[in-house]
Amino acid sequence: MDLGIQGKHAFICASSQGLGLACAQALAAEGVNVTLNGRHAEKLYEVAGTLRAAFPRQKIEYLAADLTSEADRARILASLPEIDILVTNNAGPQPGSLQAWHEQALRSAIEANFIPAVQLIRAWLPGMQTRGFGRIVNITSAMVKTPHYMMGLSTAARTALTAICKAISGEVAKDNVTINNLLPERIDTPRQEFMLQRLMSQEGIDRQAARQRNVQSIAARRYGTAEEFGAACAFLCSQQASFISGQNLQLDGGSYTGLV
Repeated sequence: MDLGIQGKHAFICASSQGLGLACAQALAAEGVNVTLNGRHAEKLYEVAGTLRAAFPRQKIEYLAADLTSEADRARILASLPEIDILVTNNAGPQPGSLQAWHEQALRSAIEANFIPAVQLIRAWLPGMQTRGFGRIVNITSAMVKTPHYMMGLSTAARTALTAICKAISGEVAKDNVTINNLLPERIDTPRQEFMLQRLMSQEGIDRQAARQRNVQSIAARRYGTAEEFGAACAFLCSQQASFISGQNLQLDGGSYTGLV
């Protein structure tokens, strides 16, 4: 299927690895010009080189910037005054209980997983409306709909982003600008490796046992793949998805038990 987005320009937050990179790969495969983002220029240089080799017809650039820095966000916007597709993403807070949710922890969660996305949307959205095309995809978490105690900080910040984007989405749909959220759970990425190592340490079990325990918590009895996740992102960015906005798409192998 031709997704109708060849030649569009996408900025993908936190895309040097994991889910962000999966989205970059899927969009580049559809003919989208991609600007990668991360904090480490050396890593971005390597990843951009790999993508350029795989997709020689596409323009693959990168901007090393910390999304939590107002100055770095200003530098991103100065370099890219217009884009067609925005994929927001950032590493989540460390897992922890109520005793760890002190004021600075709460601020840090909001500063990482709410403010950067909102400010980038705020800057680029008017241009999307004027040109009559825009796709915004937020990588949030399955915890938005199924909160887990130890992930409370992540859940709170990402739910705030979900709420504000839902409020915006109805105002811009008439301009062919859509805003949707991808809610991953147990996608096989470095973040899941981190969670495995944490489980191994807590429970005193080896990696195979920890991974098997996680797999058993998934209805599909396997981890999701980064490629599956990237494909879902690419579709939400497509011309065919123009009538889908303000929605939460769960990528969890059928694990969510709710009705809506």
